[in-house]
Amino acid sequence: MEEEKKNKEEKKEEVSEKKETKVEIDKKTEEKEVESSQQDDSKTVVVKGKKKKKIAPFLRGGRGQVHIKATYNNTIVTVTDLNGSVLIWSSAGKCGFKGPKKSTPYAAGVIVKSVVDKVKELGIKELDAFVKGVGIGREAAIRAFDTHGLKIVSIKDVTPVPHGGCRPKKKRRV
Repeated sequence: MEEEKKNKEEKKEEVSEKKETKVEIDKKTEEKEVESSQQDDSKTVVVKGKKKKKIAPFLRGGRGQVHIKATYNNTIVTVTDLNGSVLIWSSAGKCGFKGPKKSTPYAAGVIVKSVVDKVKELGIKELDAFVKGVGIGREAAIRAFDTHGLKIVSIKDVTPVPHGGCRPKKKRRV
């Protein structure tokens, strides 16, 4: 009886020691990953059961894409590489605007300025603009990119438009 109790206690101690070592190893690997991610500007992709692969942003000739979503309530600007992977984004709320001020043309200019500062570090000089929405910040955002020194190569309106729309109400019987 006493021997069985001792064996069980020894097994519990071994299991707890293994858990502690696993936790220590996990912490060390997390620290290494953080250090390596701080050194490179490239992104990492997690694949199940395999090591992480680093993917550099796909910028051919210093060219990227900017997606501007201008709604009635907000303006969101996203800069991506040519594959569509997000590099930098900003919105009116992130820049400190609240309420109805978020959808103004001035707010769009401030958003673009915050994005342009980061974009220039990546080496992007030319952008293809994709504009979505009907807000009043859409034109101001495009003009702001030009005033801050980035060249807009093309502008494409990708606002969703219904083809035929929703089914109408049934006809009223009198």
